[in-house]
Amino acid sequence: MRTALVIGTGLIGTSVALALSARGVRVHLEDRDPDQARTAAALGAGTEEPVTGRVELAVIAVPPAHIAKAVAEVQRRGVADGCIDVGSVKGVPRRELAGLGGDPSRYLGTHPMSGKERSGPLAATADLFEGRPWVLTPTPETRTEVLNLVLELVALCRAVPVVMEADAHDRAVALVSHTPQLVSSLLAARLRDADESAVRLSGQGLRDVTRIAASTPQMWLDILSANPGPVADVLAALAADLEETVRSLRALDSGDPERRADGLAGIESLLRRGNAGQERVPGKHGTAPVVYETVGVPITDRPGELARIFADAGAAGVNIEDVRIEHATGQQAGLAQLMVDPLAAPRLIAWLRERGWSIRQ
Repeated sequence: MRTALVIGTGLIGTSVALALSARGVRVHLEDRDPDQARTAAALGAGTEEPVTGRVELAVIAVPPAHIAKAVAEVQRRGVADGCIDVGSVKGVPRRELAGLGGDPSRYLGTHPMSGKERSGPLAATADLFEGRPWVLTPTPETRTEVLNLVLELVALCRAVPVVMEADAHDRAVALVSHTPQLVSSLLAARLRDADESAVRLSGQGLRDVTRIAASTPQMWLDILSANPGPVADVLAALAADLEETVRSLRALDSGDPERRADGLAGIESLLRRGNAGQERVPGKHGTAPVVYETVGVPITDRPGELARIFADAGAAGVNIEDVRIEHATGQQAGLAQLMVDPLAAPRLIAWLRERGWSIRQ
């Protein structure tokens, strides 16, 4: 691929443009907000110069409600051999494009499964998609040359192509992406009017669950408006589970031993089903989940602490598979939780202790 047009220079569009530009593709940038396109260009994502002639591929990175119109407009202008979108909903744009008389053979709906809580070009990075699934939803009408161009784009972004049917994709993301956003927001909303003394007790678990509640509301209004049915279906099933959980907890709160036993059984069933579901979540790089051993290292909140730990772990020949930091309440300190291969944990612990680190297991 030598040329591309990116329409919409938010987080995803700019990240695509940065990845392509870094690999020698000439990228043209368009956005209804000239300042946003200018910012993306200043970051090295491409040029604001208009397309002269045709590019090989146009990437539509606009909210779901505007995808079909943007694709139809690109096709009307004749500025690209093929066209994709990178929105998080696939069925509705395809049907809307058909209603607008667009050419389905030169269009392919896609969805890179990557993002951040922050939006806009300043949050974009060229490596946003590396190792992440990138869903493609071709149909029998999709031209082979368009599909090949899209596969090349995915490879240039270092992502992993996954082929799905459009409506199956929408049901899938309702479960693994859209509903988690709403559940996170629902729990975080409980904190808004909570006593300050309660909020100050927040630990890493609450931070993990509510992290994505910081996402931009308008972006999620656009997404949920395009996929309301599948999300409502998941929430309805979740609501039934919540209702049963409430009943079990009320039973636990009673003085009747038989009711308490039923309540315990209900809560245990939920927790075990949760264990089983969590075990199905893909592990590092999308591989099968792996159980790591956690090595806890108390650290102070000052520059260079994490770098020292990583350097010492590297010197020990131990790869840190993942890391989390639990911040201490009211103190400039925290606990670095290093996830490592269980066989390597004893070596790492001994090595760090020799270098003066405290270890919490």
